[in-house]
Amino acid sequence: MALTPAIFLDKDGTLLADVPYNVDRSRMRFAAGAASGLARLASLGLPLIVISNQPGVALGRFERHRLQDVRQELECMFERAGARLAGFYYCPHHPQGIRPGYGMRCGCRKPEPGLLHIAAQRHDLDLVSSWFVGDILDDVEAGRRAGCHTLLLDNGNETEWLRNEWRVPDHIESDLDGASRWIVSHFSDPVQAGAAPETAS
Repeated sequence: MALTPAIFLDKDGTLLADVPYNVDRSRMRFAAGAASGLARLASLGLPLIVISNQPGVALGRFERHRLQDVRQELECMFERAGARLAGFYYCPHHPQGIRPGYGMRCGCRKPEPGLLHIAAQRHDLDLVSSWFVGDILDDVEAGRRAGCHTLLLDNGNETEWLRNEWRVPDHIESDLDGASRWIVSHFSDPVQAGAAPETAS
């Protein structure tokens, strides 16, 4: 079976306005430029997959089952933007978590690439020709460790700028609208979207 590229998107601060520990569907809003960017990415016909750290579970801020509400609202929001949510993968762990079974170091919390590998196995994805878009360098590192191309949204959410060889994005934009233009330009045929993107400079 031929593998397909995908577009991986961080949730809070990239796709949605960042509301800490939010699981209230009524408070979920697209970040600036995200709706138009999502519509443009959808034109590629590739799987659009959300990858998110959700430490609120481990920290006792909300129950894990509330993330099903988040997924359902994401599906609705994607549909309104003319896109389809192919997957929502999240890490409920945190090293300082207080909830039994969740207070741990794991391989799925970004900057670790575990969630991307899980998504790739379930959706038959080619990670090397995929893109990961996020608003902090932990997203960049997770994407690069998985083998993806990476794009950082420099929108003020990255405050530490701790760099190493894994934390250098292929490209930087200010919002998802700009990011989508860049990514679409790196697929030779947006209709087929089968070719791997060129390496961004």
